[in-house]
Amino acid sequence: MKGLRGVIGRVTGWRRGWHERSKLQRIDLYTRVTLCSITWFFAVSWGLLPLGDALDEGPTAITLAGAFLAANVAQSVLSNRNVGPAFDDYRGTAPFPPGRLRLPVALQVVMTGLLVALAAVGGVRDEGLVLLVLDLPVAFGIPYVLLVPVRTFLLRSAVFAATVVGLLAAVGVPGGLLFGAFVSLVVVVLLVLVSARPSVWSLSVMWQAEEARDMQARLAVAEERLRFGRDMHDVLGRNLSVIALKSELAVELAQRGNPAAMDQMVEVQRIARASQQEVRDVVRGYREADLPTELMGAQGVLRAAGITCTVKGADGPAGIGAPAAVQAALGWVVRETATNVLRHGDPRHCWIRLARTRDAVVLEVENDGAGATRPLGGTDDGGGGSGLAGLRVRLGALGGSLTAGAVGNDDDLFRVTATVPLTAPRPAADGRPAPPPGPSPAPSALPEER
Repeated sequence: MKGLRGVIGRVTGWRRGWHERSKLQRIDLYTRVTLCSITWFFAVSWGLLPLGDALDEGPTAITLAGAFLAANVAQSVLSNRNVGPAFDDYRGTAPFPPGRLRLPVALQVVMTGLLVALAAVGGVRDEGLVLLVLDLPVAFGIPYVLLVPVRTFLLRSAVFAATVVGLLAAVGVPGGLLFGAFVSLVVVVLLVLVSARPSVWSLSVMWQAEEARDMQARLAVAEERLRFGRDMHDVLGRNLSVIALKSELAVELAQRGNPAAMDQMVEVQRIARASQQEVRDVVRGYREADLPTELMGAQGVLRAAGITCTVKGADGPAGIGAPAAVQAALGWVVRETATNVLRHGDPRHCWIRLARTRDAVVLEVENDGAGATRPLGGTDDGGGGSGLAGLRVRLGALGGSLTAGAVGNDDDLFRVTATVPLTAPRPAADGRPAPPPGPSPAPSALPEER
């Protein structure tokens, strides 16, 4: 019973690990497993079945066949271990250690010698010899073809084929079988070349595209930080200069005993408090989010990250005819949801739909690639934080609501729906929006660095 539970647990773990991988990681794993499987397919079929002829040819042939099988299995194990480092070397992420090829080269020489010895003692006959020749270079060739240029691989394979055919001819193999062995070597070399090299090349291109996408996202983050820094400079630069000048003036007046120094310090205090409030407004996001700007920014950033973004209804009455307070609230939803589309899951498509009912405006942001992750960060424990909780507080202050979750039974699709009534409460008398601070102040819906 415990053994069965252990097996079920491992299967569940493998399944969970598979679903937690991104699409590109799944393709990467599939490619590596396929290349490793090719080696064992040849070893078990063409490398094993012909050795049955040796059972009828005495102890010498049986010993040679057993040694060939053992060397073939060892070569296949080494081939599987070398596929990963060979792929990393092909991509240029890590050099392949030259010492890892010494044992495979030695085993290849041993396998060639054992094959020739089997042919000499009659331990393998006719078509069986051709099949063994087909299997001979596969395990060594799959990682090796990724380590050298194509021309070098073909030239060295030609030398190897000529050597094998020459040795078989030296032990008396008939001309017809020699021709078949030569053709088999040519075919299997080309098979290894077209199976391994294009597959890894395609995978390498996809990884480069993924890295470029991540770089674009990081550059967008850096650009947004520069923009935010400029905003902070605009807010603080002039006020700090005024504070410095008035402080110097207050010092001079105080040294002269002029009572106006106190007035100057009171003014410095007022400006400092105003600056503090302005900084708080910037950091907490009290500057209203403009819905059209947020929609354009979200669409641009998502497309730059390789995500297809479709916006519907932005030019209709829902987008341009809604009150300013409603547009500002929905702008926050667009900003935060677009940010989290980039930060979570493995999205490829995002749909932003804006519609207007008789008494409310409805915004839907839907994306695929959600999987088992939670696309929108933040907990639902209330408070004025970011994510779902912060958006709900902000919309709740306007009489609106927000729902988020998977679409139907499809865990891959995630939808956020925000509804804000057209008769939303007006901002406070001081001109600032009523809801407390919500999402982060990144107005272009940009992700954090990953």
